[in-house]
Amino acid sequence: MIIKQISIFVENKPGRLAEITKIIAKNNINIRALSVADTTHFGILRIIVDDPEEVERVLKAEGLTVSITSVITACIHNRPGGLAEVLELLASNDITIEYMYAFIAKSENEAYVVMRIEAEGAAVELLKEHGFTGME
Repeated sequence: MIIKQISIFVENKPGRLAEITKIIAKNNINIRALSVADTTHFGILRIIVDDPEEVERVLKAEGLTVSITSVITACIHNRPGGLAEVLELLASNDITIEYMYAFIAKSENEAYVVMRIEAEGAAVELLKEHGFTGME
């Protein structure tokens, strides 16, 4: 359930995301999920990849500001209320989510939620107790 996420500080200008994803592709690393949070001039690209340490190395070698963060993944039912079920469980146990994003799994019946949670250990234990699994 706990995996590594890469966060990349990105200038908000045309072609910058293309440049970064090309560097990753050139190094034969697959992007499994991503999220972009931006402001007028800069943004943070958050990605889940096959090899986070290698992505960190190659992007830093290109002069980018990169960090690795632990995040939690939870597999949810891809149906109305699937996400609400996880969020209600965490909220009812006073677990706060800093940010999150989601993506569809290979199976059309499942989706994954990626969450940055300060109380990581408690959240993982709670989710497992209630039958949720994560991405490996």
